[in-house]
Amino acid sequence: MKLRITILCSSETHPINQYLFDWTSKNGTENEISIARKKAELQGGDILFLISCNEILKQEDLDRYGKALVLHASDLPLGRGWSPHIWQIVEGATEITMSLLEAAEKVDRGDIWNKLKVPVPRGALWNEINHALFEAELQLMDFAVNAYHTVRPKPQSADITATYYPKRTPAASKLDPSKSIEEQFDLIRVCDPERFPAFFELHGHRYVIRLERRDEATD
Repeated sequence: MKLRITILCSSETHPINQYLFDWTSKNGTENEISIARKKAELQGGDILFLISCNEILKQEDLDRYGKALVLHASDLPLGRGWSPHIWQIVEGATEITMSLLEAAEKVDRGDIWNKLKVPVPRGALWNEINHALFEAELQLMDFAVNAYHTVRPKPQSADITATYYPKRTPAASKLDPSKSIEEQFDLIRVCDPERFPAFFELHGHRYVIRLERRDEATD
């Protein structure tokens, strides 16, 4: 029996979009899948995936679906809030846990369906990190579809004190020119050069840094 699935992703320019298009094409023959940009476009159905969604949904929005699910890049209840994988890597993390959880009016507090651990090599750059995390999200979406009728969600652990990350602003990509590149490498490597470039200010000017890896030998 086909499932009616909606993916709500607010930004048409977010780098995950191509992954969502590919996933929709792969699964579109067995299920009825659509991508929405605003909650006003939600028609109801079996599964609602909230992926990089900037809108706050009320319970009446969530109730249009059998299950409304969120993909969140932290080991909940640790790392609730905004851009958790960025904050974690800047803090030195070499592994990110991707959580699949039920959406709730209290953000990032829903029951957990599944988790996947994603290694993050110390030399990986923003696009490579994105690729690894997006692939994990697609795996969790596959799990949700396959386990829709049988999954037994688990509440988030009450024995773990929840932590929270604030919303990142352009100022969060600011470097300190008095510090070494090595000291700030984790911050530089997670900055999307088009959307949130790393920068520093010196001598009355602002300078943007774009990081590329060149492993081949040079003269």
